[in-house]
Amino acid sequence: MSSDRHSTDPLKFETKLLHFGGEIDRTTGASSVPIYQASTFHHEDVNHPPVHDYSRSGNPTRQALEDYIALLEGGVRGFAYSSGMAAISNSFMLLSAGDHMIVTEDVYGGTYRLLTTILNRMGIESTFVDMTDLEQVKAAIRPNTKAVYMETPSNPTLKITDISGVTNWAKEHGLLTLLDNTFMTPYYQRPIELGVDIVIHSATKFLGGHSDVLAGLAVARTEELAAELKKLQNGLGTVLGVQDSWLLMRGMKTLGARMAHSEQSAAKLAAWLQGRSDIERVYYPGLLHHPGREIHEKQSTGYGAVVSFDVGSGERAKQVLNRVRLPLVAVSLGAVESILSYPAMMSHAAMGAEVRQERGITDGLLRFSVGLEDVDDLIMDLGEALNGA
Repeated sequence: MSSDRHSTDPLKFETKLLHFGGEIDRTTGASSVPIYQASTFHHEDVNHPPVHDYSRSGNPTRQALEDYIALLEGGVRGFAYSSGMAAISNSFMLLSAGDHMIVTEDVYGGTYRLLTTILNRMGIESTFVDMTDLEQVKAAIRPNTKAVYMETPSNPTLKITDISGVTNWAKEHGLLTLLDNTFMTPYYQRPIELGVDIVIHSATKFLGGHSDVLAGLAVARTEELAAELKKLQNGLGTVLGVQDSWLLMRGMKTLGARMAHSEQSAAKLAAWLQGRSDIERVYYPGLLHHPGREIHEKQSTGYGAVVSFDVGSGERAKQVLNRVRLPLVAVSLGAVESILSYPAMMSHAAMGAEVRQERGITDGLLRFSVGLEDVDDLIMDLGEALNGA
C-alpha cells in the first residue's frame, strides 16, 4: 500500500523524510543540522532577546527535530522529550485534579503504571475500556471526563480503535483526544488528519530505529494546545538533549525504507506463525482473521512491523526466549535488529497478573518486533526455538 494516501502536500512522505526544511544548515551549507552544544545564549541587546536564551526553553538542534516531526504528522508544532514516558507524562499534565480520562485497556505498561500509581494520587482518574467497541468508550463518560487516550494498534495485542469514530464523538462532548502512534509512525498513520488533538511517540522505537537513543515526541493539532504543551515542557524541564536530538533526526531519515522492509517481513512471519499448530494465537493487523483489519485499513496505510503470538504457556515462552539466536531478547521494539520481548515480565510487568489476563496479555504471549534481517533466517531461528521448546 502507498504511504502517501493521507497527504495533501505535493511531496511524497519518503521525500519529506529527507527534505524537511532543516536538512541543510543555512549558515554553512552543512548537510545535517548542527549540534548546538550550548546551555545558554548571549543577548546582544537585552531589550531584544534572541530567539533562544536557555536550552531548556529552546535549542536550535532540538527545534529542528520538533519542526521535523510536526511536518511529518501534519500538526502545528512538535515537542521533544527525554523519553516516550516523558512525552506522555507532559501531555497528561494538561489535566487537573478531579479530571477523568478514558484509556485503551491494553495500553503500554508504563502508561498504565503512570495512571494507576502516580496520577491517581494527584486526583486524576482513569477508566480502561476495550476501545475496539465504540459503545464502551461512550459508556465510560462521566461528568468530569476531560480526555480520551488511544493506542492503536494497542501494545501488545494489536487491537484496533476506530480513530475517527472516537474523535468525532469526543468533539461532540468537548473532550481532548490523545493517541500513541509509536507502532505505526506517521509513515503509516497520521492521527491528526483523523481529528486527534495530540499525537505521541516513544521515538526510542521506530523513529530512532537503531536502539541507541531514548526520546519522546508529541505533536499538537492547534496553536492553543501547542502553547499549553510548550508551557508544560519548559516548566517540567523534561527536554531532549541536543546529541539525542541529532541522533533521532539521523534515524528518522531512513524511516520509510526501514518500515517498508520490516513490514514485508512481519507479514511473512505472521502468516508462518498462523500456519503452525503449536501456536495458540497470532496478533497482526495484516492477517485476514484480525477483527480490526477493516477499520485499520481505513485509517492506516500499512500494518506495521510488530507481531505478537501466544505459545501456550509461560514456561514455553521462556524456553523460546532462551533458545532464539537472532533477535535481541530485550525490552523495546522498532529497531534495525529484531527484538523479541516477553510482555508479562517486560513491557507490562507493571500490570498485575489478573489485570494482564483480563486484557489478553497471557503468560504465553511473545511480542516480535521485526527488524532488517533476512526474514527466512528469522523464521528458521524462531522455528528451531519453537520446535525445541
